[in-house]
Amino acid sequence: MTSNGDQRTGLLYGIGAYGMWGLVPLFWPLLKPAGATEILAHRMTWSLVVVALALLVLKRWAWLRELLRDPRKLGLLALAAVVISVNWGVYIWSVNTGRVVEASLGYFINPLVTIAIGVLLLKERLRPAQWAAVGVGAAAVLVLAIGYGQPPWISLVLAFSFATYGLAKKKANIGGLESLAAETAILFVPALAFLVWLTAQGDATFGTEGAGHMALLAATGLVTAVPLVCFGAAAIRVPLSTLGLLQYLAPVFQFLLGILYFHEAMPAERWAGFGLVWLALAVLTWDALRSARRTSREAEALRAAAVVVTARGEVQQAPAPAPAKPTA
Repeated sequence: MTSNGDQRTGLLYGIGAYGMWGLVPLFWPLLKPAGATEILAHRMTWSLVVVALALLVLKRWAWLRELLRDPRKLGLLALAAVVISVNWGVYIWSVNTGRVVEASLGYFINPLVTIAIGVLLLKERLRPAQWAAVGVGAAAVLVLAIGYGQPPWISLVLAFSFATYGLAKKKANIGGLESLAAETAILFVPALAFLVWLTAQGDATFGTEGAGHMALLAATGLVTAVPLVCFGAAAIRVPLSTLGLLQYLAPVFQFLLGILYFHEAMPAERWAGFGLVWLALAVLTWDALRSARRTSREAEALRAAAVVVTARGEVQQAPAPAPAKPTA
């Protein structure tokens, strides 16, 4: 059970992570003419370099031996590495092809997907308000599918991949820096092999677009590592419900960037779909806050009852006064 101090620290880490993710669409277009796959491979490669240097400075290697002895955690981190690579690749491609708004939708519906995963995989039971939110979210996806002429695949892939990633990290329960090191180590060899092959084919942009472009591709390690370390640190300190609430920060920033900075189109049917998503999230947030208040009141009542019981026990167990001595 985490302490209040740990939860406050986790909250700050979560705000930092989602704030940085919300502004990252400004970065990926700077890496053109590199394609999404090349950017993804650089992201995997340079992230390991950054994390390894951080671990070297901090001298935090003891966890590695324990991890190698735990097949379950290794499997969870391998799953996390695979799904986050899918998430990264789809997100980079969507931003650089002018679909920032659709990408933001994926992170708006992610809390609803997290709830669905809880029901399907963890056999969690939903409250009526949560069922209502999931239903409204499903209606939103239907409206958006009609508007786009097809299901919003970008949004769905981003939502499901990141929900799975969060669940895997929660179950693995190791530090943010250590977790990212393991994930990027798993991704490093295939990513580096792809970059070597791309260079041999003469299709790589690294080194052909100037020193500034090389520096930006190398900076993908920092852009990736810093918010992911913050997220990993938050994931083991705060409940998934809190992470779900914090996650609204990133898609809000992304949505505003898509509309105001990238000037993407928003026809009426998309506004209708997004409106339904926001309604579902409002219901979900209201229910979560109400549940948290109720849980807090119940905990206070239990503590008060424990104090009363303890006080009564002390009274009952108090020694009887000594009999008065007979007078002469």
